[in-house]
Parts: sequence; structure tokens; C-alpha cells
Amino acid sequence: MPDVGHNGPPVASDQLQSIIERIERLEEDKAAVMMDIKEVLAEAKNNGFDPKPIKRLVALRKQDRAKAIEDRQILELYAAAIGCLELI
Repeated sequence: MPDVGHNGPPVASDQLQSIIERIERLEEDKAAVMMDIKEVLAEAKNNGFDPKPIKRLVALRKQDRAKAIEDRQILELYAAAIGCLELI
């Protein structure tokens, strides 16, 4: 049975509690995965790789190919407009 919310509609407190607890568990899992990623990047660095371009490549691989090409073209256009195309 829903509990009465403070100056609002009824709240299904058991369901709400369950949702909050699930999110908390997922946040804990996310923190653990982020730590694992950090360790892999440290391993890459110890093996002579620069972690920053690795992170960028991972992000690029997640992107839609057409969107990535469009973003690159816009970046090149803007770089050319301000005279620093050689930097990219």
C-alpha cells in the first residue's frame, strides 16, 4: 500500500527503497569498474603507452562513424580558420 507523500501524491515506499538500493549497488559497481580502467591505463603507461590518446581512441571507437567523421571535419575547418591546422 502506498504511503502518503508530504504534500504530494502517494509514494510506494517499498518500491522507491528498492530502486534507490539498486542504484546504490550500481554506483558501487561503477566505482569498481572505474578503478579497473585506471589500473589498465597505469599498466599501459608502464609499458610505454600514453594513456591520454588511448582514452581518446576508446571514445572514438564508441562514436558513430559518420558522427566521428563530421566532428573531425568541423575540427579541421575551425583549426584552418584560426591558422593552427598543423596542431591536429
